[in-house]
Amino acid sequence: MPLTAETPSLFGPPAIDCDIHISVPSTDVLLPYLDAYWYDAFVSRGIDRTSFEMTGDSPGAPHSARPDWRPSAGRPGSDLPLLKGALDAFGTSAAIANCIFGGVALHSADMAGVMCRAVNQWVKEEWLDKEPRLRASILVPQNSPEHAVAEIEHWAPDTRFVQVLMLAGGKELLGQRYHWPMYEAAARYGLTIGVHAGSLYHHPLATSFGSYQAEDYVAQSFAFESQTLSLVSEGVFQKFPDLKVVFLESGVTWLPACLWRFNKTWRGVRPEIPWVERFPADIVREHVRLTVQPFDAPDMADGLRHWCDQMGTDEMLLFATDFPHWHFDGADAFPLSGDSSLARPILFDNPLATYARLHAVEQEDAIP
Repeated sequence: MPLTAETPSLFGPPAIDCDIHISVPSTDVLLPYLDAYWYDAFVSRGIDRTSFEMTGDSPGAPHSARPDWRPSAGRPGSDLPLLKGALDAFGTSAAIANCIFGGVALHSADMAGVMCRAVNQWVKEEWLDKEPRLRASILVPQNSPEHAVAEIEHWAPDTRFVQVLMLAGGKELLGQRYHWPMYEAAARYGLTIGVHAGSLYHHPLATSFGSYQAEDYVAQSFAFESQTLSLVSEGVFQKFPDLKVVFLESGVTWLPACLWRFNKTWRGVRPEIPWVERFPADIVREHVRLTVQPFDAPDMADGLRHWCDQMGTDEMLLFATDFPHWHFDGADAFPLSGDSSLARPILFDNPLATYARLHAVEQEDAIP
């Protein structure tokens, strides 16, 4: 059934959750989705017992998941009934599942592509086929545009895949032409590009690798700032005018200051990038969206409205719970700050406008 605005959520208007996380419980669950060659390679090399974690947090660490969203056994984000309970509690009409799996960081493009195909098949069979409210992102090996395009084209017929998932820290800045074949494929199929906090760990987010988790966590905003500058300066949105990019777990407070400086500098150097024919902030307002969890604004009564006023729009923010992660704020996950006029746009209207494929009715015959 198509999404409607009839079912209220915990916050009032219906909620579309734009960032929940599901986890591959162990690499051996991917074995059924491999051909004979790769099955043998996984087993003989011990890859079937490799965790491929993309974070410095142990899955068992107290802060890797909220206590009420931690399964009795297994990795956080690997329990479907627990996720269903969270969707029920919030009256969620749809939720976009992002599976961040370490296979994308492999230097072997062939193996990274095989792992992405297996993970996406596992997501389809174990999650999308079992919970009709779920949509998903297509996991791609972003260091291999050839394999990434093949993955996009394979899964695009299944309209439950609404987004292409990439990480904020990678080999090349996201605006560079290296990535353009992925954007062409995404635009062709009406898929959004989702850029999630995180890194392939091949290169530091800032000038070098830090010593502590605090440094890495805060530096994520630097990565998103760099990607914003790259996407606009390289002309991605001029080349692909219908493309939307969603920053997931990016925070939001860095963006206004970044764009103020970008606008000012652009005035002086615009002959260098003549394809940027209008203020960078105007381009970002049109093409970039950000999720609100975790929300990093100061604790002020009108913080959310103040940010929207700075940006000159209330169309850029999207609701997310970040299930099952520890920094989810429960009933405070949506920082209304007393401004109920922002509830419906952020919870429902903005996500629906951002993800074109959310309008699609589930088609039983469209699943590869």
